[in-house]
Amino acid sequence: MIRASKLTAEEQLAAAQEKAEKAHEESEKARKERSAHVAKLRALRLAKENADS
Repeated sequence: MIRASKLTAEEQLAAAQEKAEKAHEESEKARKERSAHVAKLRALRLAKENADS
């Protein structure tokens, strides 16, 4: 019985780690997408400012 509970605990730990890693990857992807969007907007603003000058 102890062995089965240890295995279950290890499986739960592995699942929790996998879930945390997936959440981290998703947040990193969202951060990169946001950063790219901001960079695009910045480039457009600078191009407009150059055109207006």
